[in-house]
Amino acid sequence: MIVFGKQCFEYVVEHAPTHIQEIYLAKEIAKPLFGRLKKLGVPILRIDNKKAQSLAHGRNHQGVFARIATISYTPLQTLFTYQSLIVLCGVSDIGNIGAIVRTAYGLGVGGVIVSDRDMLHTQALEGIFRASSGALLDMPFGFHKSSLDIAHEAKAHDFTLIGAGKSSELKLLKSTPNKWILFIGREDSGLTQKLLYKLDSVMHIRMHNGFDSLNASVATGILIDRIQHIKKEYYG
Repeated sequence: MIVFGKQCFEYVVEHAPTHIQEIYLAKEIAKPLFGRLKKLGVPILRIDNKKAQSLAHGRNHQGVFARIATISYTPLQTLFTYQSLIVLCGVSDIGNIGAIVRTAYGLGVGGVIVSDRDMLHTQALEGIFRASSGALLDMPFGFHKSSLDIAHEAKAHDFTLIGAGKSSELKLLKSTPNKWILFIGREDSGLTQKLLYKLDSVMHIRMHNGFDSLNASVATGILIDRIQHIKKEYYG
């Protein structure tokens, strides 16, 4: 797996140097940083711009690359040992997934699970890593084909199931649950009715000015904060 771009590259060097297998440089870098890289004891290779563009798939690479082991998925049963989780149900945009990982990690959520979509390939994981500003390296991250199955198993592990959407039929939460999972639906259609029926509560972000469109990662950040600081008016 290739990590590139100054912010992600330096995050790995600073926080996970043992994960680095090789370093590729397409430009001169500051001497202090180069000195740190030499101390890692991994190969440092010079590459031309053509090779750099290929490794970065045409994206802005800023001349620095690191090859690390592909990030492995955290098993579902391990994820269920955490107090809070985010489940992304069919979220398709890699940038959104990465931004949600970054936000969830920063707000202290235990892990993120991707579901209801195809398995993520290496290039997609690289994109999520970049969008997460490196947080993917430390955030427990899982994959499961069915959010319905996740919901069913989570109930057996005493999680309170919370969804993003609208519903007048589910109970309001009066305080932050001891263990909770927030389900986030597809960017275009939200959560399915089958999943909504399994949830304990649904949270809705009231919009103003006749505008009803909010980026999935922004919405997730708002909802995480509201779950952690429950107020009645945030529901229904």
